[in-house]
Amino acid sequence: MKSENSAIVAGGVAVPRAGRGTALAFLGVLAFSGSLPATVFAMRGFDPWLVAIGRAALAGFVAALCLRAAGRPMLPPRSQWGSYAVISVGVVFGFPVLSGLALDLGAGTAHSAVVIGLLPAATAACAVLRAGERPQPLFWAACAAGALAITAFTLTRADGGVAGWADLLLVGALVAAAAGYTEGGRRARSVPGWQVISHVLVLSLPVTLPVTVVLGLSTPVVLSAEAVAGFAYVGLVSMFLGFIPWYAGLAMGGIARAGQTQLTQPLLTLVWAWGLMGERFGVATVAAAVAVLVCVAVSQRARL
Repeated sequence: MKSENSAIVAGGVAVPRAGRGTALAFLGVLAFSGSLPATVFAMRGFDPWLVAIGRAALAGFVAALCLRAAGRPMLPPRSQWGSYAVISVGVVFGFPVLSGLALDLGAGTAHSAVVIGLLPAATAACAVLRAGERPQPLFWAACAAGALAITAFTLTRADGGVAGWADLLLVGALVAAAAGYTEGGRRARSVPGWQVISHVLVLSLPVTLPVTVVLGLSTPVVLSAEAVAGFAYVGLVSMFLGFIPWYAGLAMGGIARAGQTQLTQPLLTLVWAWGLMGERFGVATVAAAVAVLVCVAVSQRARL
């Protein structure tokens, strides 16, 4: 069995396995970081339920094409369907639906980013309970410090209180995503990450496809460039492409450790918001970014 410090040769240079896993996980986080602004754009032309479910239907169609092109089975072994069902409930239905409804109820992108700030801690807890990982105290200290830093920062940017239902939906989204990430990371230890998310999406198609058709015919649709672009992003990038390096990184670098890269997601989301929506950030954002990067660096040095 390879140790966490075993190296992989890439381009003639030995790359530590854990370090490569962290880099892959960060690529996934970079893709996910545009999800909230893209969801806001998509909901300007589509019903929130249509955005939440339709994105998975679109991604499922693309995933099926990829599986067929690669000559892989369209479905995983029946004995593994329970595991894939957990992933589906978490990342296909749970997080997109609950976070989208929270945004629709008035939870702004800054407030919703609290969920992302707490996700690494929740994922690490699931990795202990489900994946058998045992991080050292230094890791937990860095994890807690990062969660507190990003939560305090995003709360100071919030414009005020949010309805209780929105907060409950965000908590539900947090739990769903943590469970889906952990189970997907476990499955990616033996199956390529792209195949894991592809099988999840294809298994979900019997639900996502008919629901999408019904919602598309029964809810108002206002086609615009920003709405279509937002929907395409959450369907192709957030729901499919981002999960390929994300699950591979969790499997390679350790679910708890590599998952800490998601502490950077709220700050990356603010960069998206600055570029696409004109939101501004100042010294507090830079300070939060430095604090988060320090916490991530410390968590990566802690042994599992």
